[in-house]
Amino acid sequence: MTDHQLIIIGGGQAGLATAYYLKRAGIDFLILDDGQGPGGAWRHGWDSLRLFSPAAYSSLPGWQMPGRSDPEYPSRDDVIYYLARYEARYSLPVVRPVPVRSVVNAGDGFVIGTDDRRYRSKVVVSATGTWSAPFIPDYPGLADFRGEQLHSAHYRNPDRFREKSVLVVGGGNSGAQIFSEVTQVASAQWVTIREPIFLPDDVDGRVLFQRASARILGKDTAPHGGLGDIVMVPPVRAARDRGVLHAVRPFERFTEGGVQWSDGRTSRVDAVIWCSGFKAALSHLEALGIVGDDGRVATSGQQSTAVPGLWLMGYGNWTGAASATIIGAGRVAREASREMVAHLAR
Repeated sequence: MTDHQLIIIGGGQAGLATAYYLKRAGIDFLILDDGQGPGGAWRHGWDSLRLFSPAAYSSLPGWQMPGRSDPEYPSRDDVIYYLARYEARYSLPVVRPVPVRSVVNAGDGFVIGTDDRRYRSKVVVSATGTWSAPFIPDYPGLADFRGEQLHSAHYRNPDRFREKSVLVVGGGNSGAQIFSEVTQVASAQWVTIREPIFLPDDVDGRVLFQRASARILGKDTAPHGGLGDIVMVPPVRAARDRGVLHAVRPFERFTEGGVQWSDGRTSRVDAVIWCSGFKAALSHLEALGIVGDDGRVATSGQQSTAVPGLWLMGYGNWTGAASATIIGAGRVAREASREMVAHLAR
């Protein structure tokens, strides 16, 4: 059993942002991360993945992200490089690879179980993100479909779909980026619930962050909150310029060899790429009995309302405005870390 004042579970952007403030406060903490190296979920992003905000606007507290390959829209590798250097710059105590299997109450604190040892702490910060919990909707006929299915969590590049018939399902920025590059090698259709809304070419993810913050504060008047708007990063602009950036409304059901549309037409489909989002990766908290049917934990701010001493960081707007973004993670961590320090002082 190893004792610390605080354990952070997850060494991605939310965990590192929280660690930055805790180290400044002199807290004895440890980060347990299940990755093979630094970078969090960014290690699993597709090859051409890019941020949709400039490097200067996509930084953790204390150190601005360098604009290495592209200051306007940093690449996945740029982000991984930055997060690795951030850990080293601030000498953050990360232990990996350490998958956390359980968190249980233990009197005035917690016992955190891994494959080969246990840790004890007064405070636990869950910052495991969502990458390991991809969501695929339960579509009629899905079990009958014999084609390939792949979630964006496991998509790397379009090579495996060359000369195939592909559906890209999901209307967010990931759907737009993946569809844009798949169209270069395959016959692809982009399926979205509603017609996508594209931001002007000179507007980037800063607007989405501002709208997300405004929505939380009840001050957002944009259609759909502006949170589904597509940023025109270079691959998406290129698809528009080729005349292929079009979306269709959802099909009715799957068939064995494809899909059936609302007008009765059927289409042969070789593969479906699901860009349908993620749920919070919270299996390690199941023993606490606090994960709801919606896959979330009831919180006040970032603190669990049912379990004192437990904070949840970076899972989406329910854990703070834009908290799943790099800059949002830092802003949320500043206030939450103060609460953690106060709790430890009791």
